[in-house]
Amino acid sequence: MTVNQRSRLQQGNGLRSAFGNIRDFVDRVANSSPARLALIVYAAVIFVFAGLLSLPVAAADGQVTPLHDAFFTAVSAVCVTGLTVVSTATHWTFFGQAVILLGIFIGGLGTLTLASMLALMVSKRLGVRGKLIAQQAMSNAGRLGEVGTLLRIVITTSVLIEVVLALMLIPRFIMLGEPFGQAVWHGIFYSISAFNNAGFTPHSDGLVPYEEDLWILTPLMLGVFLGSLGFPVVMVLLERGWRFSRWNLHTKLTIQVSLILLVAGTLSWGALEWNNANTIGGLTDGDKIIHAAFASVMMRSGGFNLVDQNAMEQTSMLLTDALMFAGGGSASTAGGIKVTTIAIVFLAIAAEARGNRDVTVHGRTVPEGAMRVAISVIVMGATFVAVAAGMLLTISGDSLDRVLFEVISAFATVGLSTNLSAELPPEGKYILCILMFAGRVGTITLASALALRERRQLYHFPEERPIIG
Repeated sequence: MTVNQRSRLQQGNGLRSAFGNIRDFVDRVANSSPARLALIVYAAVIFVFAGLLSLPVAAADGQVTPLHDAFFTAVSAVCVTGLTVVSTATHWTFFGQAVILLGIFIGGLGTLTLASMLALMVSKRLGVRGKLIAQQAMSNAGRLGEVGTLLRIVITTSVLIEVVLALMLIPRFIMLGEPFGQAVWHGIFYSISAFNNAGFTPHSDGLVPYEEDLWILTPLMLGVFLGSLGFPVVMVLLERGWRFSRWNLHTKLTIQVSLILLVAGTLSWGALEWNNANTIGGLTDGDKIIHAAFASVMMRSGGFNLVDQNAMEQTSMLLTDALMFAGGGSASTAGGIKVTTIAIVFLAIAAEARGNRDVTVHGRTVPEGAMRVAISVIVMGATFVAVAAGMLLTISGDSLDRVLFEVISAFATVGLSTNLSAELPPEGKYILCILMFAGRVGTITLASALALRERRQLYHFPEERPIIG
């Protein structure tokens, strides 16, 4: 054996050994704490995309993009938020925009989905615990042995919906005078950005030129709304059809609350901004209604906008804060505390007001554990927002309404902005990055991932009821 052959053999053995170590690590983490694996995978993906966006080839001026700007954009893309500190259309080259779009697609699949996919790709199997966590992430849609099939269904469904949206948008961009290649790129970009509730736009002036064009706005609203329902809901609709009685409880609550928030948001935002000359006051009644419906869809996670957020009434900004914090469906591309969380809390309040011991809806009893989780999500989310808002108030010295708007938009991964993100110093941008990451991976997943070990309590203290209220 020659020296070169021995050298190549040693290199091959080294690569196999390194891959074996990675496989063992993934196996160990996936089976002991899938949530922690999800956290690691998401963080690793963000750092990879931040590195790609830092390359000179990604910037239109051929220079290295500052680390805080590249990192912020990578976090915003992978966490499907849409907040930007540089113009997506003018700062990034085609390569940079393609990196952002790939980050949006990968990030839109969800943390536990990515972790499960990594475990399957590296080790070719999932442990029982890993399968249970992956199955839970998709709201138990299927049997334990079908997790691999469900993961393929999630990816296939995403791609299919995005292709349909692109085919709806591309002809319109061609009709508006864009070259064929550019129209195809814009159609693909908007379709992926819409379904994944990302809110990135490849046009320098955003969607403002299309504010009266339903051929553009309707597919975007449809894509954002479908993405905000979540993969478990989409799979139930595909499997069981549109008969309400055949849906599971999660699907019923998600669709009901989503529609309630959609109608309430449209009526409220339209009424508050109807006579505001800086937003929709000068438009026709029909265009005002279009703007109100579009705003209502986008406020809960879409991130696209037709009006300047700084020009809205203070009450409209407060309404937007509330709807952004509410978010969309669980295991969806939307953010926020999720609509099922809101539903469970309001059902618990109604049951308490009526004096009922059990919380029931649609012939089902909601377990107490679900209510504890819902309360935990709300409290942890509010804590993240309050702490971050206080820090940004100190750093920026800006008004509370702008800071709170930006903080909630980051945590709820919405992407609507008063342009405060671009005005912040690097330390402020990193705070928003932490918020976007926490909001995307989910407060419960984050807490589970950071927990050193699970504790099983083998004793029970005597009960004593404190005075409440």
